[in-house]
Amino acid sequence: MDHAALERLADGIVQRYRADGTVFIIGNGGSASTASHACEDFGKGSLRREDFDNDAKKRLRVISLADSPAYLLAWGNDEGFDRVFLEQLKNLARPGDLLIAISGSGNSPNVLRAVEWANKQGVGTFGMTGFTGGKLKNLANDCFHVDLNDMGLVESIHLVGIHWIVDELHRQIGHNGAPRESIKTPGCE
Repeated sequence: MDHAALERLADGIVQRYRADGTVFIIGNGGSASTASHACEDFGKGSLRREDFDNDAKKRLRVISLADSPAYLLAWGNDEGFDRVFLEQLKNLARPGDLLIAISGSGNSPNVLRAVEWANKQGVGTFGMTGFTGGKLKNLANDCFHVDLNDMGLVESIHLVGIHWIVDELHRQIGHNGAPRESIKTPGCE
């Protein structure tokens, strides 16, 4: 695993948190499931348990664009499946936000269209790929690439990377940069 790429992604998420930006996550199939899982973990896992009821505590703005079946199906049915993420970004994304694009093959047309648009709009892009990395590996501003030709292993390693990032977000956001060894992630005590 390219640990440095995971560190860059965690730092990019923290940068958006500090700037009141939004992190968007996209993917299809198993990668959509990873996008949903990452969204939940980043949003909740970046907080300390004692902050759950603290309305003054700033929260990480994170959205999985794979999570609205009605929205996905409306765009897919009416305009084509290659537009399902792109059109949501057009409604929600602002320059300075971050798009995390997960694609094992790196060649999913709807993911690539969203990344192309984001790059043109000043939205940072970070890919998570496998196999050869496909087009996404070079299209995204940065990438965590798993150089394996087994989709199940690629998806599993993506999820391991996501969980490492959750711990880093918990440390940097929830505990304001406290030493890693002194932190426990919520739900893991």
